[in-house]
Amino acid sequence: MTLHTLELGDHGNRVVFLHGLFGQGRNWTQIGKALAGDHRVTLVDLPHHGRSPSSESFEYDDVVAQVGQLLSAEEPVALVGHSLGGKIAMLLTLLHPELVERLCVVDMSPVDYEKSPAGGLARYAQALLALDLDTIDSREDADRALAVEVDQPSVRAFLLQNLRRDGDGWRWQANLEVLERDMAVIADWPDELVAGAAPYDGPVLWLAGGKSDYVTDDYVPAMSRWFPKVRRVTVKQAGHWVHSEEPEIVVEALRRFLV
Repeated sequence: MTLHTLELGDHGNRVVFLHGLFGQGRNWTQIGKALAGDHRVTLVDLPHHGRSPSSESFEYDDVVAQVGQLLSAEEPVALVGHSLGGKIAMLLTLLHPELVERLCVVDMSPVDYEKSPAGGLARYAQALLALDLDTIDSREDADRALAVEVDQPSVRAFLLQNLRRDGDGWRWQANLEVLERDMAVIADWPDELVAGAAPYDGPVLWLAGGKSDYVTDDYVPAMSRWFPKVRRVTVKQAGHWVHSEEPEIVVEALRRFLV
């Protein structure tokens, strides 16, 4: 199954961006355009998201394999992943280091989040699935209905980008049923998948939101185990969606990292 991608720029080294849970490749458009003058940028819709295909379950080995098919050992890329995309980027790098020249992980750690404060994302899928799309005439209607469960306007706007017109009605572009059902798999770090992998020896930038719980001092040993050359940078005023909250800082950090 071929994943949907958007290409920006026509020269320079290749930089591949992976979005987070409930997102789409276009979430990285602002950052991608800022880098496209010096790099060939690829924005990826992950499986079960955006315009990419879905399957009957979410399995990290399958998702990593599909993303890996976009890459080539003849031209290793700079791989950038946020949240779920960061976990997929880390797994791909460990399993196929020949495909990755350098790695940037944005607000994600190689740990099991199911019982952590940063877990609980299943509630967003449940809130979206609970909306009665037959009673919604506009995006404003959907926003008002979702506000009952999700009080942050920015989070609602992010989630509702998955709502698409379908004839006279609406549909969800993301495969919410599978994402909600397999949330325990998504939240986990699949140690068994990388049991035989060696630590990645290339450069790694670890961008963290200062107001987020996804990167903490407790997670440093796990990150350093797999990525000994990691450099952690905390964007103090950002939460989990670092690249949308502080895009200028992220662009500058990536420019320095990609040199």
